[in-house]
Amino acid sequence: MLAIAGGKGGSGKTTTTACLARGLAGEGPPPIAVDGDCDMPDLHLVAGTCPRPGIGAYEDGASLDEVTHSAVELPGVEVLPAGRGGVGALEATLEQLAATPRPVVVDTPAGASPVVATALRAADAVVVVSTATPESLEDAAKTAAMARTLGTRVLGAVVTRSAGQIEPEPLLGCQTLAHVPDVTAPLTDGTVAARYDRVVDEVVERNI
Repeated sequence: MLAIAGGKGGSGKTTTTACLARGLAGEGPPPIAVDGDCDMPDLHLVAGTCPRPGIGAYEDGASLDEVTHSAVELPGVEVLPAGRGGVGALEATLEQLAATPRPVVVDTPAGASPVVATALRAADAVVVVSTATPESLEDAAKTAAMARTLGTRVLGAVVTRSAGQIEPEPLLGCQTLAHVPDVTAPLTDGTVAARYDRVVDEVVERNI
């Protein structure tokens, strides 16, 4: 299970979740992309799926097939939306998903809330996402530190809206997996796809 996290809203976490799940779809069993942002869910908008049923229904006993939705914009990916779920439902859901042989990618909210902590604890590793601004990178460093405190491996960082001039390794304490350029339609941009494919290769190589 891979968490996607970062300190700032609008840094590109949801797009990163979508692109990595899409890349993993070509590597093995169909991946599940989970919207762990219970307060402001938007993965379903990016993926082109229904917003519910979702995490709350899964906790209440619905089957995985009943709560996952084929993503129109992400062929081969199943999306588990936040629905009406809260932090308790997310925790229970991630515990159940830990047993699935399918890749699971969890989109988390910004900041250091209990929801983020829940996702980080459940994950085998986290990719930290940040724009190239100093403020965003400083918040991303806090996210990386939080993950380490919780015992979650920091796989690396994705720097969005970046031409590659900034190297954040000293601040974040992890490798930079990709610099992703600022484009209008990232899901259909070939350069963006190629950058995220590098991250997918790292995830597959580490067997996450």
